[in-house]
Amino acid sequence: MEFLIIFFHCLLLTTGYLCVQGSSHHRHQHHFHDSRQVYGFRPTKLFVFGDSYADTGNIRKSFADSWKEPYGSTFPGKPAGRFSDGRILTDYLAKFLGLKSPVTYTWMNLGKQKWLNGMNFAYGGSGVFNTFGDLLPNMSTQIDFFEKLMNDSVYTKWDLQSSAVLVSLTGNDYGTYLANGGAFQGLASFISKVINQLEVNLKRVRRLGARKIVVTSLPPLGCLPRSTETSSFKKCNITENIAVSYHNLLLQQAVAKLNNKTGNSTISIVDLFRSFTTVIEQKQDYLGDPCSPLPCSPLPF
Repeated sequence: MEFLIIFFHCLLLTTGYLCVQGSSHHRHQHHFHDSRQVYGFRPTKLFVFGDSYADTGNIRKSFADSWKEPYGSTFPGKPAGRFSDGRILTDYLAKFLGLKSPVTYTWMNLGKQKWLNGMNFAYGGSGVFNTFGDLLPNMSTQIDFFEKLMNDSVYTKWDLQSSAVLVSLTGNDYGTYLANGGAFQGLASFISKVINQLEVNLKRVRRLGARKIVVTSLPPLGCLPRSTETSSFKKCNITENIAVSYHNLLLQQAVAKLNNKTGNSTISIVDLFRSFTTVIEQKQDYLGDPCSPLPCSPLPF
């Protein structure tokens, strides 16, 4: 079984379900047979911004272990820049939409035919702010890359309007904040800054033409191995997860505000926190309904 697959059972694609914290427009539970076409909208492409949860090979080979074994051993069979031994969120979402996983920005010279499924601008290790100085493009810079392609007529506003956008933000800003000596007492204020910048980025993507955007909540960072080592990996760090919950609360509020301001675009939250914690609490591979007992609703497209 692929390393990450149990954490994405709520994103399992064969059932037509995707677990999200719904936007203000879609809060009900649904089940549908054709996951690629809902509410009369079938995305033609997938555009991706973010970090390692979404990066399918943008980061340089000299900069990351994702190009070395055992990464990629399950999928695609060799290291290919994914921070997993198998598929990642971008791959699952693309399949859910009936698309091929989009080509990465740094490999776009493979040919125009590769651009038909959209493009992936995510870089592992990045955030909304600089995390490794200028070595990694932050989310604003990733959007700059995309906007330049639009200005060069590689993509049009219609391409974005008829497509889906994945925005992945899973905690690198906070790791950098703490690694650089940031006080835990000031973390709440920094979380507000991160959400404010994320909101600016979401507004910008929508202003470029995006109508259907999916953004990730933070997973339970206090349950990562680095945070549970002191308890022999038996207990999650409650303090860290409280901070995560605060981030996710502010994210919900920001998304609700953005959705209430417009009627022609929708932003949804992929609830990674509940997906991860459900697997952790069950302490076993989850082989039943991939969304039960979670409230499941489809993406609004």
